[in-house]
Amino acid sequence: MCILSLVANLSLLLFIMSAPAPSQFETDTLATSQGDLKITFIGHGTLMFQFGRKVIHVDPVGQYADYSKLPKADLILVTHEHFDHLDKQAIERITKKDTQLVLTAACAKQMGHGTVMKNGDAKTLKGFKVEAVPAYNVVHMRAPGKPFHPKGVGNGYVITFGKKRVYVAGDTENVPEMAKLKNIDIAFLPMNLPYTMTPEMVADVVKVIKPKIVYPYHFGDTDTSQLVRLLKDEKNVEVRIRKMK
Repeated sequence: MCILSLVANLSLLLFIMSAPAPSQFETDTLATSQGDLKITFIGHGTLMFQFGRKVIHVDPVGQYADYSKLPKADLILVTHEHFDHLDKQAIERITKKDTQLVLTAACAKQMGHGTVMKNGDAKTLKGFKVEAVPAYNVVHMRAPGKPFHPKGVGNGYVITFGKKRVYVAGDTENVPEMAKLKNIDIAFLPMNLPYTMTPEMVADVVKVIKPKIVYPYHFGDTDTSQLVRLLKDEKNVEVRIRKMK
């Protein structure tokens, strides 16, 4: 075995040994009109939903889990092409013969396959209604005129489980299109700087879309207690903090 192959194999082994086991992830179970929805908080922008006998993975990334030990996907949703959201190897590990992969045009160029959804599209996939909604920056820029996430490139997704509507926002700021989102029960809103939203921006979104439960996610080193404080007077909104750095 050549030295390069040995190093690669050793690196893979170390990764597998260090990746969290499925039992280490936090989970919530929520009742819907058609049974329980189980949410597994894998980390960063990575989630898993289990509903009935179906499994949906969102932005599966091998840095946050050993995907060889997680349930295979019926549906995979990818929000955008950045390395911490699109991981080809992780996707391959949870893909079975009839898995449906849904992604953006930029992601499809890297993967070479999948169902492309663009902002404004709505489809029924594996029995779930999935809506692709805008996810982009207005304020935070790599350089003048170059946002971290340009308009029209990335997606957020609204997924309907029974009658519960779950909004996974992707990497975005509090953009005007969010005001069009209706009847959101659960919202996952990103809160890390400089790439997505400040706690104040997230609070603004919550006050507009009025979800029953909000999970800040993809929050890095942001102090989540700031969001709790900003929303303390929103009596109909529950802020839940989980391990989603």
